[in-house]
Amino acid sequence: MSGGPFRSRRAAAMPESVFARMDAAKDAARRAGREVVDLSIGSSDLPPPEAALAALRDAAFDPATHGYALHAATRPLREAACAWYRERFGAVLDPEEEALTLIGAQEGFANLLLATADPGDAVLLPDPGYPSWAGAVAVAGLEAVPLPLEEGRGFLPDLEAVPAAAAARAKIVVLSYPNNPTAACADLDFFARAVAFAERHDLLLVHDFPYVDLAYDEADAPSALAAPGARERVVELYSFSKSYHLAGLRIGFALGAAPAIASLRTVKGAIDFNAWRGVQRAAVAALATPRAQVREGAATYRTRSRALVEALDEVGVPTDLPRASMYVWTRLPHGATDSVAWAVALAAETGVVVAPGVGFGARGEGWMRLALVRPEEELRRAARTIGAWSRTRSR
Repeated sequence: MSGGPFRSRRAAAMPESVFARMDAAKDAARRAGREVVDLSIGSSDLPPPEAALAALRDAAFDPATHGYALHAATRPLREAACAWYRERFGAVLDPEEEALTLIGAQEGFANLLLATADPGDAVLLPDPGYPSWAGAVAVAGLEAVPLPLEEGRGFLPDLEAVPAAAAARAKIVVLSYPNNPTAACADLDFFARAVAFAERHDLLLVHDFPYVDLAYDEADAPSALAAPGARERVVELYSFSKSYHLAGLRIGFALGAAPAIASLRTVKGAIDFNAWRGVQRAAVAALATPRAQVREGAATYRTRSRALVEALDEVGVPTDLPRASMYVWTRLPHGATDSVAWAVALAAETGVVVAPGVGFGARGEGWMRLALVRPEEELRRAARTIGAWSRTRSR
């Protein structure tokens, strides 16, 4: 059935974005004169590496950067990404066959679906999960089969509970740890089981890995690509938005299974000419940032998460401390169940803006996500505002 005049069935199949509604709520609050405290979007407020900014500045005046950047021009970044991975996870990857630059991990995910699955195929998709995944699945004409992430399982999917018929229809299984929105973590044993599951059902395992550097404890977040057998059927997606606070540059890379990387390269070749060379140079410089400096971001988010969770607990919103990422995931207070209506009203009446849980999937209903993108005291004030407003609303 057509989506209507000048509207494709793909566009019509796109799920409604609650974040567009929250953007409207933010705008309405500002126009009403409220001071908006936006905790709905995970856009880092921390400074990028100075070397990356210097590389970007210098590239602007280098005529060699002013032309198209075809595949050969991306080799320095592909080599830097493979060197980074070798230092970080111990595996030697081929920058020609097992690496590809992306215009952000979100673009890479959408094009990877187009490159490796056909309309009507199924994708096993975490619920709750990153909202753009569902949109990319719809654009590709694929069937989304929810992988429930339950609190009692530490927000890890029970892959053995996937119905046999769904696994047979599927071409791809998607995972992402550290997780958005739940902030859950997975260990290498989990990824080994996930790769074994993918092998049994002949699936491509796509691991969206933007929070690789944002595990709070001393142990690094493990790479799914490091699990036994992973290089034959895992593609891992990386972003410079979170580790290096360069969200606006729209740059990332994919590493993993050579056949999938080749297919992704083919699809991207019909769509884009890669990121500007100056952005690529900034990314190469960012990857050379000392590990201790990169870890400062995780330390900041850990401190902020403690401040926010402590304040939420004090106002009667019991919340678990996250183990990673830049988010706090918690239930709506006082038994509220309509997360969109609750969040819109909160924004309108207080100026505090959170992400409604249902925006991340059906199993996110009744929850909210708060991004740790403000200083500690602002987060505490936001929590006190939420507590006072929700008590009034519940009467």
